[in-house]
Amino acid sequence: MTPAQAPDPFSVGGAAYRRSSRHRKAVVEQFEIFMGFLGFWGVVLLGVTAWLEITGQFALGWALGLLAVVLAMAGLWALRRKVLRGAANDNEE
Repeated sequence: MTPAQAPDPFSVGGAAYRRSSRHRKAVVEQFEIFMGFLGFWGVVLLGVTAWLEITGQFALGWALGLLAVVLAMAGLWALRRKVLRGAANDNEE
């Protein structure tokens, strides 16, 4: 495999998404919707945690909740990439 043909390990959208079947695109879109949902709550938890830290209140529980959301988003991102990488062998439309 020449360097021009080598797949980019960081490529998770674009051509891989366009080559995907209709079902695979629907699955990836569901991942993106759920990641947006988690991202919203991650921003909310970040704001609450920062506010509690600034005001000197107990924020450990909120920070652990934020950590859980960030780890869930990282896991979903990895799973989404794995689903898209499988698109190379997907020829059905």
